[in-house]
Amino acid sequence: MGRWGLRLPRQAAGGTPGRNSTVVTEFLLTAFADHPHWRLPLFAAFLGSYLLTLLGNCGMILLIRRDRRLHTPMYFFLGHLALVDVCYSSTVVPQVLRVLLERRVVLCRARCAAQFFLFTFFASMDCYLLAIMAYDRCVAVCRPLLYAAIVTEKARRGLVAGACAAGFCSALIRTVTAFSLSFCGSNQIDFIFCDLPPLLKLSCGDSHPQEVVIIVFAVFVMPACVLVISVSYLLIVLAIVRMRSSGGRAKTFSTCTSHLAAVALFFGTLIFMYLRDNSGQSSEADLVVSVLYTVVSPMLNPLIYSLRNEEVKEAVLKSLGRLKVSGRF
Repeated sequence: MGRWGLRLPRQAAGGTPGRNSTVVTEFLLTAFADHPHWRLPLFAAFLGSYLLTLLGNCGMILLIRRDRRLHTPMYFFLGHLALVDVCYSSTVVPQVLRVLLERRVVLCRARCAAQFFLFTFFASMDCYLLAIMAYDRCVAVCRPLLYAAIVTEKARRGLVAGACAAGFCSALIRTVTAFSLSFCGSNQIDFIFCDLPPLLKLSCGDSHPQEVVIIVFAVFVMPACVLVISVSYLLIVLAIVRMRSSGGRAKTFSTCTSHLAAVALFFGTLIFMYLRDNSGQSSEADLVVSVLYTVVSPMLNPLIYSLRNEEVKEAVLKSLGRLKVSGRF
């Protein structure tokens, strides 16, 4: 059988010979334990990144709510993406900071399962929202005259609700499936949170049914969203090529490239982590990749969208101007 990131090693129902058969009821997180001299620099880096994530995404949400020019479908979806990024990062980073301070954190099975559920839920919603935003841009560019009739307020609320429901179902099924496995032997997880790859290393017994369910849902979420995004941007590129106005081409291209940058960073690291051959990969490599999709991606999204988007930059300058005027009185 292939040794993929989402595939579990086949073992006899009674466990692996020579392996401690003690049933694991709690997990010990010990990320970066092999590099104790990194603890303080990493703590400062994670804390700084987390504060920037909160500042950037909460600022984006407030900006979208306050500026009427941003009350459009694209920013409606962007506001929800920012909210999900805050929740997504908050599921992981505070615990990482605690691990770095205390060197190890003990989690009971229920708490580990809750964290895994929340992480999977928000990560799935991120995937769906990025796909929805690609569809939104596709309709705006390819069908500009019908855009208002297609992407109505009811439609965009329905799309976000659908993403939320799909993310919840995916997270629930994957969590129940993952934690129906038997864990035995060592309870140490050299990772920043309760994620699937390190948990699978602790599993024992016959895991084929769980294997199938986990792989099916992983393939359904990530590649399906990547397919929607790829098709949407292929249509956008074709529409841009047919545009007569060079100014229109430049504006459309600028808006779309910011979205593609966020998509490439997020999906690239997720696919590398979950849909690759995991044989011979070190846990340190997994740690670095996990930092990219749990810490770096939510932090960079507001910067990517604001730096490459004239409407957002104008809204920021307008808000700063209001603050200066109010500060004088």
